[in-house]
Amino acid sequence: MSDVKSYFEEKIAKKLSDKPELSKAVNAIYEFNIDGDGGGIWTVDLTKEPGTVAAGSGGAAKCTVSAKSADFLNIVSGKMNAQMAFMSGKIKIKGDMGLAMKLQKVIG
Repeated sequence: MSDVKSYFEEKIAKKLSDKPELSKAVNAIYEFNIDGDGGGIWTVDLTKEPGTVAAGSGGAAKCTVSAKSADFLNIVSGKMNAQMAFMSGKIKIKGDMGLAMKLQKVIG
């Protein structure tokens, strides 16, 4: 995946439309704050099927994920382990840690 924007707006959006049951399984709103080249803020809303991805903050996130763009891309491409990234501070989670545990279903 070449950049963060296409990852959210193409890959995650396609995954949600292909697997609408993901929304039902997670049933929450995530916000991603990605810093650095190609970064930005995205809201992934899994409270209705099939789930939506939107640029910007929706303001109602129960779990917020923050990372640098290079680290985020390494995590989603499998080059970096998400748990190790969290433990070493490369990815930060605010909010519901139970939802953080379900993140792999969404971004993996």
